[in-house]
Order: sequence, then structure tokens, then C-alpha cells
Amino acid sequence: MRIVGLSIAVVLGAVVTVAPDHPSAAASPIVVAVDGDDSAAGTLDQPLRTIQKAVDKAGPGDVIAVRGGTYSLVDNITITTSGEASQPISLGAYQGERVVIDGEALPASHTPVGGGIPRAERGAIHQEASHWRVSDLEIINGPYGYYCDSCDNNVFSRLTTRDNYETGFQLQGDSSGNQILDLDSSGNRDPRKNGESADGLGIKEGSGAGNVVRGVRLWNNVDDGFDAWKFASPVLIEDTVSYGNGFNRWGFPDFAGDGNGFKLGGGTPAPPVGHAVRNSVAFGNAKHGFTDNGNAGTLSLSGNSTFGNSGTGFDVDTAGGRAGLTANLAVSDGRASALGASTASTGNSWDIGGTWNDASVLSTDTGAVTDPRAADGSLPPAPRFLVPRNGASVGARL
Repeated sequence: MRIVGLSIAVVLGAVVTVAPDHPSAAASPIVVAVDGDDSAAGTLDQPLRTIQKAVDKAGPGDVIAVRGGTYSLVDNITITTSGEASQPISLGAYQGERVVIDGEALPASHTPVGGGIPRAERGAIHQEASHWRVSDLEIINGPYGYYCDSCDNNVFSRLTTRDNYETGFQLQGDSSGNQILDLDSSGNRDPRKNGESADGLGIKEGSGAGNVVRGVRLWNNVDDGFDAWKFASPVLIEDTVSYGNGFNRWGFPDFAGDGNGFKLGGGTPAPPVGHAVRNSVAFGNAKHGFTDNGNAGTLSLSGNSTFGNSGTGFDVDTAGGRAGLTANLAVSDGRASALGASTASTGNSWDIGGTWNDASVLSTDTGAVTDPRAADGSLPPAPRFLVPRNGASVGARL
């Protein structure tokens, strides 16, 4: 697991992410189980019934351990109490058990075409708080999966957000210093907008320094894999894979999905902002692999790969944009790159020249990156995937 400055503690078998010298590392957690009782003590022998009750009880330094099972919501889980820098609040699965949070019964999950979702109802888990460590939860069928607005200094690790009725994981508002690690987000769709806005991961409509995305996979979402629409501060993305986004798998009428692997800006006007993407891959998307989407800021794209995207591998041709592209690889896309007059392009496959197709790399077997994750949540190794046969030092290494 790759979290700088953090360590793993085992609390009664519940693996949770805590800060070094966390005062609750040896204390009893607040325990939740599907057969619990919200009037109980919240111990391992007398667990609570709902995650919301545990959240309401928790304060700085507390740990919430959720036993395995499916938690079907009638109201979304709302987190408004913050931890502290030295005493974060932790929420995670007990002893590696599978915890599924199901938002199918939430009214906002079934917002009609053209309708809006009230802010407080966005997310099967709705958070407006800081200094949390949330891990090892599977969130499905929600009106957004995980929604965090005005959140600072949180760590979200090894979450799965799938088949939600809006974006799988969305961070927005005045939010800084968050880490989104080893997220799997797939199959998210938005019938109310015919596919216009449900992404795998959105960091959008806000600002805040120091947000990091690492080790994430985003696939088969109706709109984009990653979307930074109208987020005015730089986001760092590393070791992330985005594929198969933007196809109408649900038969929506008047389909409006975009289908970019990484959408690195947008808005009217789009704020100029220098997002950075390193060692990441976009393949098989309905539109572009990477796109500035109108962002005229100083983007930095280095050591990334694209493969088989219907549009352009690297689409960074916004007028006035100052993108810097270094050692990137484009293989068998509709077009390798679209560069603006101010784009700095150095050592990329299109700069090197030659033919870059399926035969130019050691493997195009996508199974290598779509296999299950390792026990620690890390991506499956793919040492040959999109690696140039000629030994050129371009593209991602996974």
C-alpha cells in the first residue's frame, strides 16, 4: 500500500488506515454488523446495526469496523464530523470481510430524466468533513457512489464504486490534500441525463491544492473515466488506468456520453490549471485517451500510454494551452496526437517517428491490467503491456 506518512494497524482484526502513533490503534473500535442493534454498545460482541449510527458516535481518533454483508440503505450515510490531523477517524471493513453498501432503495437513485439530485442526497455516502481514513468498502446503486464536498486531508483507499446512478466517486467544492488510492470504479451511469455526466472519478467544480489520485482503475463508465471539469487547482494522477468509457451499454435514448479516458479540464470558461498525469494508461475509450477539454493551463503529461482509443490519444490543442508532453506513447488510436502551437512535445512516440501499431509493442493483452488486484490493493503487474519492442523509453510501465 502506498500512503506516505501512514501505517496499517490491526484493530480486533479490522484492517484500517491510521496515522503514526494513532491513539486509538490499540483501542476497541465501534463495530457494525448486519445483525446488530443500534441500541447496542457497538462492540464486537454487541455491534451496531447501521453505519450511520457508528458515524454519529465517532469522534477524533475513533475507528469504525464494519462486518461483512450488504447494508441496504433507506437514507444515505452522511458524514459531517471531522477528525483531527493527529487523530483521524477511520472507517473500514473488519478483517478483510466484504462490505457492500447498496443505495438502490434511495429515492435519489431513481431521479427522473431531466431531474436534479438535491445536494444533501448526493452519494450513498455523503461526506462534508475532513481527516477521515475510509477503506475497503464496495458502494453500489447510489445517487453517486461516494460524494465528498468541501473535504480536506482525507485518505480513501481500496474502495469499489460500481453501477451507481451518477459518478462513482466525486470530490468537489473547497477540497484539498485528499488522497484517492487504489479505487476501482466501473459501470456508473446516469439515466436522468442520458449518459452526460456519470464518470468513474470526478474531481470537479471546485478548487484545493494537493489532491492525489494513484493506483486507480476507471472502466466502462457512461461518460468519462476521470473528469476534472471546472476544478481550478492542480490534481496529480499517477499509475492509473482508464478504459472502455463512453459507450451506450444501457440503451439510453439521445445518448450524451463523452467517452474520454482522462478529461483534464472544462467549463465555460474552462479554468487554466496545470494538472499532472504520470505513468498512466488510457485504452479503448469511445473518444480521446487524454484531453485538455478546453483547459489552457500548463498541463504536464509524462510517461503515459494510449491504445485503441476511437479519437485522439493525446488531444491537447486548446488555443493558448501550454501543455508539456514528455515520453508518452500512442498506439493504434484514431490519431496519435493533436497539439497546440504552444505545446512542448519532447521524446514522445510521434516525435521519435516510425509506425506505432499493435505489432510495435510486446503485448496488447488488456487482461494483464484488468485482472483482480493484489491482496494489498495494488494493481496487477503488467510488465509487457504496451512496452515498445524496440526498447524506446516511452510510455507507462505497470
